Amino acid sequence: MSDRLVGDLPVRDAASVAADIPADAALVVSGFGSVGYPKLVPLALADDERDLELTVVSGGSVGEEIDVALVEADAIARRYPYQARPPAREAVNDGRIEFHDRNISTLGDDVRFGHLVDADVAVVEALAVGPDWLIPTSSIGQTPAFVEAADELVVELNRSVPESVRQFHDIYRTELPPNREPIPLTDPGERIADDRITFDPEKLTAVVESDRRDQPYEFRDPTDDDQAIAANLGAFLETEVEDSPLFEDSLRIQFGVGSLGNALMGALGDADFGDRDLVYFGEVIQDGLLDLLDDGDLEAASATSLALSREGQDRLYEHADRYAEDIVLRPADVSNNPALIDRFGVVGVNSALEVDLFGHVNSTHVNGTYAMNGVGGSADFNRNAAIAVLALPSTAAGGDISRLVPMVPHTDHTEHDLDVIVTEQGVTDLRGNSPRETAAALIENCAHPDFRDALREYFDRGLDHGGHIPHDLETSLDWHTDR
Repeated sequence: MSDRLVGDLPVRDAASVAADIPADAALVVSGFGSVGYPKLVPLALADDERDLELTVVSGGSVGEEIDVALVEADAIARRYPYQARPPAREAVNDGRIEFHDRNISTLGDDVRFGHLVDADVAVVEALAVGPDWLIPTSSIGQTPAFVEAADELVVELNRSVPESVRQFHDIYRTELPPNREPIPLTDPGERIADDRITFDPEKLTAVVESDRRDQPYEFRDPTDDDQAIAANLGAFLETEVEDSPLFEDSLRIQFGVGSLGNALMGALGDADFGDRDLVYFGEVIQDGLLDLLDDGDLEAASATSLALSREGQDRLYEHADRYAEDIVLRPADVSNNPALIDRFGVVGVNSALEVDLFGHVNSTHVNGTYAMNGVGGSADFNRNAAIAVLALPSTAAGGDISRLVPMVPHTDHTEHDLDVIVTEQGVTDLRGNSPRETAAALIENCAHPDFRDALREYFDRGLDHGGHIPHDLETSLDWHTDR
């Protein structure tokens, strides 16, 4: 493809496009893992002098052009289903933005069915566009569903992303129920579609040319706790693959996005899985996976986003032909599809804010009240993985706060969704445990020593009250209200 702009298309500037978007429009935007999102049109909307009350729906996290500039311009009235920037978070918690969280796997259908919004305009980023097709940039996310659902389409043609990125794309689309067939994917590294999203040419109202790069992830260096968690996870997995027929030939694994997940990915290269293939089936490609590929420790990686650091982006772009042999990007309703997670027997590894003595997990709300980012795809994998692992440090705030608590004040995942909990202190296998056994094991194996006595005292009070899940309700939330 010599020209990324194919055909006689309506090329316009961002300001004129923004001026034509209704002040109360429902915008569905591309982006996942803070990459592949539109940039110039959101910035133009932020500069618009009208009193905007936009509804903004993204497939995952996006950059500052949306969740900072538009928020600070007081242009967003409603936001779905994930936000990851402090200004957006503050506006949600202040009530200035109405926010609703959703699981990633069903978000595309929620928009296609009109359950969340009646999508007015899709604003999506592409590395090439024609009269009735576009090729996404560094993430796919929910872009295919958003393009299908929206009345109008605006494409930001971003020339900063190399054309070679199209090699990663495998954009399979599902039919609407009741005509939806099983996704014909039999191996995570397999390809079953092509690299483009097609659309009704009557939808395309504008193409805006851009060369503005994504704001990449900034992964912190692994902490001592990160390394200890990684070592404990690796030891657990080494034992598990030897004992379970599920892993006779390969280990299929997923990690949540972020610095801890990136550190855990890197640690897999040190684990001994015999001659089994290591395969990634998840949401995001992070730098740790590139390291595993470079070292020959990873057979294939399937995801929906290239959520990389700047160095990782440059490395992937420079060697795109080589990485495309092993990396596949899919729509999020495929990467997070429950049937595929089950079909491939994925080991899901995700983190959270805190977990309680009985295995209930809070991923999203500090003290049960203040929203952080969103549930993302953690529920998709926790609920459907062959083994669902929660990996987190035992403390927060420099050791002042225990992340193992008597009762979580907000529950995103119940004890029915988790199998194993890993901290830097150790590992607790919940499978087959009664609630009392889970509590005792978590205190001994996963809690920080500074908090074990207090947790034991709480558990003893609960035992005095009795019951299958022995809580002391009078003091169950004291750990949160006393902070």
